[in-house]
This record gives sequence, structure tokens and C-alpha cells, in this order.
Amino acid sequence: MRLRNWQQKIVDDFPMIIRQHQRFILKAPTGAGKTVLASEIVERFYKGKNIVVLCHRLVLLEQLERALSKKHRVRKLTVSDDGPAFEGYEILLSTNMRAKDVLADAIPKADLIIVDEAHRVSPNGTGYKRILDDFEKHGKKEARFIGLTASPERRTGDQRDQLHLAFDTIIDCANIETLIEEGILVKPIYRPHFVHDLDLTGIDISSGDFPVAKLAPAIVKSSMIDYALNIYSEERENVSPKPISAWFCPDVTVAEATLESIKIFGIEASLVTAQTPISERMKLLKMHEKGEVEAMVSVGVLAEGWDNPQCNIIVHLRPTLSKVLWGQSVGRGLRSAPGKDKCIVIDVSSNWSTFGPVEKLEWSLWSHRRSYMQYMNRFNWIGQQQIGEDSEDSYMLCENQLPSKVRCSHIYKKNAYSDDTCPVCGSYAAIDIHKEQNLDSTLNEIGLHRLFFDRVEKVYDEMDLSVWGSLGNTAWKSADVKEQVFLAFCKAFLEVSGEPTQSESEFWDVALKAEGNIRGYLVENDFQLAKQEEFKLALIADGMLAGKEIRTLQAHYGISLCGEVFKTHTLVEAERKYQKAIKIAERLAVMGCSSRDNLPYFNAADHKAGLKKARI
Repeated sequence: MRLRNWQQKIVDDFPMIIRQHQRFILKAPTGAGKTVLASEIVERFYKGKNIVVLCHRLVLLEQLERALSKKHRVRKLTVSDDGPAFEGYEILLSTNMRAKDVLADAIPKADLIIVDEAHRVSPNGTGYKRILDDFEKHGKKEARFIGLTASPERRTGDQRDQLHLAFDTIIDCANIETLIEEGILVKPIYRPHFVHDLDLTGIDISSGDFPVAKLAPAIVKSSMIDYALNIYSEERENVSPKPISAWFCPDVTVAEATLESIKIFGIEASLVTAQTPISERMKLLKMHEKGEVEAMVSVGVLAEGWDNPQCNIIVHLRPTLSKVLWGQSVGRGLRSAPGKDKCIVIDVSSNWSTFGPVEKLEWSLWSHRRSYMQYMNRFNWIGQQQIGEDSEDSYMLCENQLPSKVRCSHIYKKNAYSDDTCPVCGSYAAIDIHKEQNLDSTLNEIGLHRLFFDRVEKVYDEMDLSVWGSLGNTAWKSADVKEQVFLAFCKAFLEVSGEPTQSESEFWDVALKAEGNIRGYLVENDFQLAKQEEFKLALIADGMLAGKEIRTLQAHYGISLCGEVFKTHTLVEAERKYQKAIKIAERLAVMGCSSRDNLPYFNAADHKAGLKKARI
């Protein structure tokens, strides 16, 4: 098989990659050909060697079995399997929970471990944790642990449950825009609408996403399904060769209501859920691929491991705080097929306005509570595009009332159409989302960066350092919660290395080392940081200006720390330190700091015990 350009590059670079990294993620979009790449890596570099392939779903196992068994002896584990691993075969396929004894025997013998849909790996869970621990303690020194995913991020705020603890780095293999240019994927055409009567306020998101038990009734009560059907009835005429759609719903009640509404339109539709028997599910999906079933309504089935290149319309009926879920579901419609030139993405869930287009998503091996808290604002991404008052990246929300008595609610870019008329209904009844929502109420990162580099050195040169530089304990002891955030940033800017980093993993290794040092300083001096619901850049800016929120003592002491850096480092080094310091301050603000800290990179009790021992 001829490899695609990006696949060939990874194969060519693979010897260098495994010299540099032991545990890494190969990231490529849905439909790019990650399974083919994995097969080629096995064939080129691990032929005849022992390989374990893990994934969390049986349907994914079956896909991998078909791909790998063409050239290799493959065994797919069942729950009841036992005996020694790799007898009569080289490749062991398994879900992470199957046949534990066989897997326990396989991990120390394996030369390569591949994890499909690697964003599912939980270093703190009961399944993958055991495998990760076995690999760490008993795995071959030369063995490699590879993850495959289009979306390498976990949405948990638990710092013991982060992908960075399972993988060293992300190897960015291919991006959606390049693959569209090469004809491997098709272009997504977004049709976003804001459903005004969907009430998500007051829903507890401490789990990291909207609880389905609260979300589903809110959707059914709203006009979301009606919006989706009306838009779909228009867009199904705009695709070729014929409309084949996938509908993503949060639970069975929403899915059944959606299915009923679709059928009223006379459209052939079916429903698949995790409870649908495998044989029936495969039959329905085959009918869908042929176009015999136009609309496939899904609950938790189609987002991962499902392939239907003929699908040319995605309908999203699940508001979420997870960009993984958003990216995975939209990606299912981007595979190319004969006669297919685009995929229309109908979004009535506000995910487009929250996260942005899937081709623009950015990923990180580390996250925390703010990683999903920030998405409570249903216009989060739109707000981020706004740099200046007259930015070309402003967006309009159509408020025109349609004959059906509902608002059009289409979201479109300002200045993209004549007189800013709505391209859907042709009206002039739109509002500027940015101005209406006051999305720039807090200082953006660009503004803070400019202020920091303009202000700090000037103030530092005018300071009496013999006074302000000696007031650290006093500044911390008397600081309120807002001032603590400012001081945490200043301390981080002083502490963190300004040396260049070559990967995201290296970036975080450096940042977390500095964060650990800061936590050590705070614990040693009995200072605590209270957890904040969010991290406000405006507090740092206020300190730079000695404004209303940060008092003079804390402001000047913080600037004395930052100014020292400018005198001893180059501007390039200061820039690197600044970028890391922002991340460190954010983590300290939303996680807090106390003598009870027990994190993978800092244990307060161990730190205090070490200090006590050193004094003796």
C-alpha cells in the first residue's frame, strides 16, 4: 500500500522518534489513516516481535484485527482466556480490562504497546493504570508505548489523571487543513445557530461536563431539535451525491425525540446506542453507509471508531465542555468519498461558538478545572477572536423572527456579507455578539503581554530595592486571594527557566519543576493559596499598574521580582519565562496550595519531612 505523505514522513522519522521518546502520542485527525500508519510501523520496525494493541471498545478491536491479521499472526483476547502470552502469535489485541492475567504476562514481554483512542487513557484509573505501572516497572528498556488519537487531551481536573503522566510528548503527524488540501479529507462547512431557550444555567459541572441527567431534559424542553430539523431540511438539498447524516445526542430520551421528529419529515432514520446489539448495530450502520438509512441518530456510539466516508452531514445536539467530544464527532464526517466535496456541520449546541472550528483546535497533555470552566461561556471561542474594537473577526447573531415565530439565530462573520445581512434569512436584524456579551470584560493575553513588557522595567528602575525587595514575607502574609494570584505570577516569572524547550512535554517538565519550587517555598513559610474558580489576567495587569485590586506593597514587591529578571536575562529569555509563568500562575490559582498538597510533582508532607531532616 502506498503511504500518504504524512504517514511516510512519520515512518521515515520513526527511528529518531523512538531514540528521543519512550512513551508518545501520534496525533492525526479522524480519517487520516492512523490504523494504516500503525500497521506500517509494525511491519517495518517490529515484524516478528511481540506487540500488544489496546483499545477500549470491541468494535475498535475488530477493525484493528482486520487490518493487522493480513500480514501478522494475531490473537484477540476474550474474557476467559488464560495461559502464557505470545504463544503461536506476535500481536495481542485486547481491551484494557480483558484477561488480566494474560495481559500481565504480555506487558513485560512486549517490544511495542499501541493504545488506540489514547485520550481515553486514565493514569489514575483502574484499567490503564495497571498496564502503565506494569510497563514502568517490568517493561523492556527498549520497548515503546505509543498512543494513537485525534484529540490528545483529558477533560478531568484531577492532576493525578493527566495524559502527561502516561505519555512523554505529542508527535503532531498531520493537521486537518493540510489533509483537506491533499484531498484526504473534505472541508467542513459550519452552520452554527444559537438556541436562546436552551437553559444551561445552574447545572453543576464539577464532573467536567454537563451531567446528562440535567442536560437531556433541558434539550427536550427547548427548541433545539426543531432548529436542527428545519436547518437539516434545507441543507440536505445542498450535498452530493445524496444526504447521509449522523446525529449526535447526549442520551436516549433526546435521541428518541430526535428520531421521531426526523421521521415526521418522511426521512428514513434509525437509532443506535451502546445497548443496541452488535449484530443489529452493524446491520444498521451498513444500511447507513449505503444510504438506505439517511439519518443515523446516535448516543455514544459514532463519536469513536466508526467509519462511514459517505456521511456528509453532521448534526450536533449535545452541548459539551469537552473539545475532545466536539472534535471527535465532527471529524467523523470529514472522510473523503467519490462525489463528496464537503461536510455540512449543523451545530445547534453552541459548540462551534464555544470551541471554534475543529480544524483550529489546540491540544495539551496537561489540563485542570479551568480547562472546562472556561467553556461555560457559550461564546468562548468568538470572544477569543476579538483583539480590537473593530476587529475583522467579530461575529453577528441574527435576531430576525421567522414565520415559525422562532428567531433565525444564525451566527456569521461580520463584514462577510453585504450590509452584514444574514446569509440564511437575508435580514438586517443581527447583533454584534462581542459587544452584546461583553466578551472583553477582562484583559486579553495580548494586552497583558504588551503592558507587562512595557511597564515592569520602567517601574523597577525607579524603585528603592533596599525597601521593596526585602518585604517578601510581609507581602505574602498580608496578601488577599487576588493579590496571591499576582504574587504567584511574579514568583513564577522569577523561578522558571528561560531556556528553550523542544516539545510540549519538555515545556511542562520545566514549568512543573518551577511550580513545585514555588509550592515548596509557600509550604515552608506556612503560606496558603486559596482555590479560585477562574484565573483572571486582569489581576496581573492591575498589579503592574498598582491599581485598585492589588495594593502597593504586593504590587511593588512583585515587580521587584520581575524586574530582576529583565536585568539578568535577554528579552528572548524573558519571553520564554513569561509564557511559562502565565501557565504556572493559572495552575496555582485554580488548584490552590496548602500543606496537604499531594501531586505527582510535589508532595507537601515529603517536602516538609525533607526540610526537617536537613535541619537535623
